[in-house]
Amino acid sequence: MVEKLPIADRLSGASLGSFFRPCDAEAVGISYAQLRRLEALGLVEREGWGLYRRTGADITRHHTIAAVCARAPQAVVCLLTALEVHGIGTQKPHQVWIAIPHKARAPALRGLPVRLTRFSETALTYGVEDTEFEGVPAKITTPARTVVDCFRFRSKIGLEPALEALAEVLDEGRATPGQIRRAAEVCGALSLLVPALRMRI
Repeated sequence: MVEKLPIADRLSGASLGSFFRPCDAEAVGISYAQLRRLEALGLVEREGWGLYRRTGADITRHHTIAAVCARAPQAVVCLLTALEVHGIGTQKPHQVWIAIPHKARAPALRGLPVRLTRFSETALTYGVEDTEFEGVPAKITTPARTVVDCFRFRSKIGLEPALEALAEVLDEGRATPGQIRRAAEVCGALSLLVPALRMRI
């Protein structure tokens, strides 16, 4: 009982999201031995290899996304999952869509519903913004960039979600035609977007 309060205080004061890795805990001053004690006290739970969850963390509709982003912190949330997060269109994906570099090793995501895609180095940075899910740091494509990706990967998600996303983003002022055109240009997809943009302008 003497030990529980200091450890609990350290956990509650740490800048950790609902999910975190041992290295994340170590970065805020919680050693692996202390992490194991927190687990024994029921303050954290092991969710699988290399992933822990704070037992008192609030569960949101982005709970699974938070788990994926904690396990793969360098990945970018994209495509159908980015549409859902931004509130664009009607897609309700059953998997979390993330992108990693072309030559990168696929992250260990056993037990998590993930759809993995690969982007070039430029595509991993342009039109990508920082965000968080349940306190877990993450990266996600902006609305303009997400529209472009939907056209780029239309063979995987279908053309209808891409057209729906383009119409909604423009109609609601979530992005300008110029921003979408520029994102398409950077990602080498201008020829895919120009005809669709012309129909909307």
